[in-house]
Amino acid sequence: MKHFVGIVGNNWSGSRNRQLLQLMKRRYADQFDLTLLETGDIPLFSQDIETTPSPVVTAFRDQIAQADGIIIATAEHNHSIPTSLKNALDWCSRVVHPLDQQPVMLVGASLGPMGTVRAQMHLRQILDSPGIGARVLPSNEVLISFSGKQFTPEGDITNPATLAQLDLSTQAFMAFVG
Repeated sequence: MKHFVGIVGNNWSGSRNRQLLQLMKRRYADQFDLTLLETGDIPLFSQDIETTPSPVVTAFRDQIAQADGIIIATAEHNHSIPTSLKNALDWCSRVVHPLDQQPVMLVGASLGPMGTVRAQMHLRQILDSPGIGARVLPSNEVLISFSGKQFTPEGDITNPATLAQLDLSTQAFMAFVG
């Protein structure tokens, strides 16, 4: 069975993106194991300590490096990714490069009509940049708009079309990883 890491790209405790990754963990438990990593726990990136990071940073990078694939759930903040995700990626782009050639799937949920399309476009550019070099799944983004109406209080998605898109994209990612 494949082991994936799901990166929660923001630090809000009520994040729909966290709920989306938790849903994926439950829904696809028979296809892959998914460990969720939080970005809010990572200290602010500093070049002064980049060669001797905290144990939190080391554990974060090690789990990414050991995974068969990465699923990043990003919110959108000012048409880009949240600062906690950018900070985590900074720690993965300098001395140690755990995302290099790692297969990555992008997912996201937002309260507005655009899903997280602008954040995911920016995230693709970041992941493709020198120092990161991830292999991002093409053309299979999961963009859940109006997420406040799409999730139940228990964290399930109510819209069958949204679930079908999630299933299709996840199958494509499994093939991409394999």
